[in-house]
Amino acid sequence: MITPTHYLVLSALVFTIGVVGVLTRRNVIIVFMSIELMLNSVNLNLIAFSDQLHKLGGQVFAVFVITVAAAEAAVGLGIVISLFRNKETVNADEMDLMKW
Repeated sequence: MITPTHYLVLSALVFTIGVVGVLTRRNVIIVFMSIELMLNSVNLNLIAFSDQLHKLGGQVFAVFVITVAAAEAAVGLGIVISLFRNKETVNADEMDLMKW
């Protein structure tokens, strides 16, 4: 039988992979994908605790997190496309457009 501990371990593993991806990669698209991994691990925790406590609040909050993640992906992709048109790169170190 799968217990909430299994979900927590899986969530911690996925969150760790996301953090490593954000901290080590310079490609902006991979950084966005790593942030999505971190948000999905939080959703997994919300769903697991919601099921364990027999409350629907965690599941409702997970739907809100998914909505925010979709909006973040859309806005982030628009910014990346705009910066790629100006700088012709998706490397995070090369994107200094906001500097004076």
